[in-house]
Amino acid sequence: MRLIGILILTLITSFAHAQDVTVSGVVRDLKGRPISEVAVTSGSLGVSTGAEGQFTLRLRRDSAFYVYFQHVSYRPDSVLVNPAGGRKQNVGVQLRIMANLIPEVDVEDETERYDEIVRIDPKDVTALPGPAQTVEGLIKTLPGVTSNNEFSSQYNVRGGNFDENLVYVNDIEIYRPFLVRAGQQEGLSFVNPDMVSNIEFSAGGFEARYGDKMSSVLDITYKRPTEFGVSAMASLLGGFIAIGGRTDDRKLSYITSARYRTNQILVGSLDTDADYRPRYTDAQAYLTYEIKPRWNIGLLTTYSRNLYQTVPETRETDFGTITEALRLTVFFDGQEITQYETFLGALSLEHDLTDQTRLRFIASGFLTDEQEYFDVLGQYRLSELDNDLGSENFGEEKFERGVGGYLDHARNLLQARVFTFTHKGEHRSTDGDATIFWGAKAQHEYIDDVLKEWNLIDSAGYSIPQFPGDSVQLFESIDAANILESWRYQTYGQYSRIWENDKGQTFSFAGGARLHYWTVNKQLLFSPRASISWEPKGDKDMVWRFATGIYYQSPFYREIRDYFGQVNEGVRAQRSIHFVLGNDYEFEAWGRPFKFTTELYYKYMDDLIPYYIDNVRIRYLAENSAVGYAMGADFRLNGEFVPGIESWASLSVMTIQENIEGDFYVNESGDLVEAGYIPRPTDQGVTFNIFFHDYLPNDPTIKVNLNLVYGSGMPFGAPQSERYTHTARIPDYRRVDIGFSKILVSADKQYETGMLSPFKSLWIGLEVFNLLGIRNTVSYLWVQDVQGRPYAVPNYLTNRLLNLKIVAEL
Repeated sequence: MRLIGILILTLITSFAHAQDVTVSGVVRDLKGRPISEVAVTSGSLGVSTGAEGQFTLRLRRDSAFYVYFQHVSYRPDSVLVNPAGGRKQNVGVQLRIMANLIPEVDVEDETERYDEIVRIDPKDVTALPGPAQTVEGLIKTLPGVTSNNEFSSQYNVRGGNFDENLVYVNDIEIYRPFLVRAGQQEGLSFVNPDMVSNIEFSAGGFEARYGDKMSSVLDITYKRPTEFGVSAMASLLGGFIAIGGRTDDRKLSYITSARYRTNQILVGSLDTDADYRPRYTDAQAYLTYEIKPRWNIGLLTTYSRNLYQTVPETRETDFGTITEALRLTVFFDGQEITQYETFLGALSLEHDLTDQTRLRFIASGFLTDEQEYFDVLGQYRLSELDNDLGSENFGEEKFERGVGGYLDHARNLLQARVFTFTHKGEHRSTDGDATIFWGAKAQHEYIDDVLKEWNLIDSAGYSIPQFPGDSVQLFESIDAANILESWRYQTYGQYSRIWENDKGQTFSFAGGARLHYWTVNKQLLFSPRASISWEPKGDKDMVWRFATGIYYQSPFYREIRDYFGQVNEGVRAQRSIHFVLGNDYEFEAWGRPFKFTTELYYKYMDDLIPYYIDNVRIRYLAENSAVGYAMGADFRLNGEFVPGIESWASLSVMTIQENIEGDFYVNESGDLVEAGYIPRPTDQGVTFNIFFHDYLPNDPTIKVNLNLVYGSGMPFGAPQSERYTHTARIPDYRRVDIGFSKILVSADKQYETGMLSPFKSLWIGLEVFNLLGIRNTVSYLWVQDVQGRPYAVPNYLTNRLLNLKIVAEL
């Protein structure tokens, strides 16, 4: 019929002269949402849709012609256009999602209901109030994700530590600094939110085409701009500028950015008075070029330098209870300098072999040079406070419990080089309902690590040898130098399909497996994974999902280096077996759309490597000496609580336990008692989060964004004590951040003249960090009185602070 239509229209117009025709319109999905970066072509001419799905195609035609619409995540379509209909013609196109492919649009689509992936709008990062306005900060608002440190971009997922999370940017795995021990030292997150077009996250049960970690996967896609634009932000915490665009011939797209951040106002609210000099900078660029039709190359480069320098002076911390109120006063001498310098470069080649087959080849290199130098002498006084409410000296120091001092010294250096060669491919069936994924990766790793640090504690105010000729006894001493060079090989295959049976029920299936081999421990790993979803007949508002699989985590250098810096090359991969049952229920309330998501999960784990956590520093025991389990439930309600704006609330209840082999103690009767199952350091039983948007009904340009976080306390214990004693709990983490903004320029409010005319978007904001002024505890400083009694002095996080910022697009 299409061919007949062309012939008829050709005959009708065959006597007409060629004329200019302008075809414009908007491309949307089946739910009416715009789709960006759709290729709109006719013959040799073509354009791409903009951020709102809009396009304009100018042609010279004397007969009927087809305009084709193609997008990697949607089924292709076409529209027949007749020049006789006028020189300017408007068409509306709706594309149907293609099963199991990752969309490059900033909205959720129906495939989210059939897999274990949550898709998030990158624009929400800018709206997120708080110190961590990053993609990772947004991930922390999701169910199953926990964090008790606003300085850090690290997060824990369903009881796993941050090392158990996969993070990808454009199919390239991202690594965090190795030596970082406190959140304020981390600096900038690798992911630049202003360059992001797509965010996908899975808290467990993810597919075989993702990598080998035990907890989660965060998959980031950077933008391919379709038009020139400039965006910038400035605040009391720093700023950024990003420039992107596409050349007139539509072959080259580019986006570059530079960021600067300083935590000056944040660290200034800590208990320690110091000369803080944090400076964090980075620059990134992502370019793509169409060599010829169906062939594209891409280049991603990043450079970052995170410098944290501090000269501490004094610290005063009040802690304890009403009946035993204490104060620690410390006088410091010395300084701390930590610096992390990283570079990443990745070159990719992408080829569409056919309309259904895509091949991708990537060569990447990651380099990091890290140094941690400090010599800090602290001389402390531990005092009891007057707690008599009727006393004139209430809250003042009553008498001294003890005095002492400590000296921390470190000269740590680490260099890491990771070079990776990757191939990924996918083939879709002609109807788009089935997809085959495959891939292979070879990775060379080189680590050069020098650890020299020691700690001296003197609870009596002086330290001398016990006997003549003896050395001073150090509380902790580490002196190690390691060089590790290795190769790592991985491959995977996966089959995915979506179909509808004769009863009107919709099913989706994904099954695959991975192979992994590391030359250090010479262990070959096989990881099968599968998931299935079911949409009942006649109930398009309900979807059920189940996923299971074996998730090995082959050790990286950090896991095989023990507490004292020694390397154990015999450490095996940790294993986690996932069982995840999920349900999505879509409904309407107050005439607006909502979705309630529930996931129940159980994970059995063995060959675990026990570890300790202090602030954000993870120190492994470097031995496979534990088994464990994690189980819990995640709930998320998201929708338009306020018309036109999505907000959500998340609730998680979980527990993660481990049983360490040979972990025992002798009781008062002299009996040997096995410690049994104890909480892992990341066991955070209950977490609750609200991320809420609102605006004034009579003035929608004035907006309010709120982020509320509650997390129950995590386990901790004294340093150098047995793991089974780490069952005390840090106080619950409670925090509220709120932001107020005023939109000056937007798509609905443009200026043709005046100082605001160059702006595409402009808004200013005021943020209140830690609105309730709750001092959360991240870790403890351990001191002793003259009787040797230990005291855990809380290291508090930030207080209430204000931040101003301005965000603009040109």
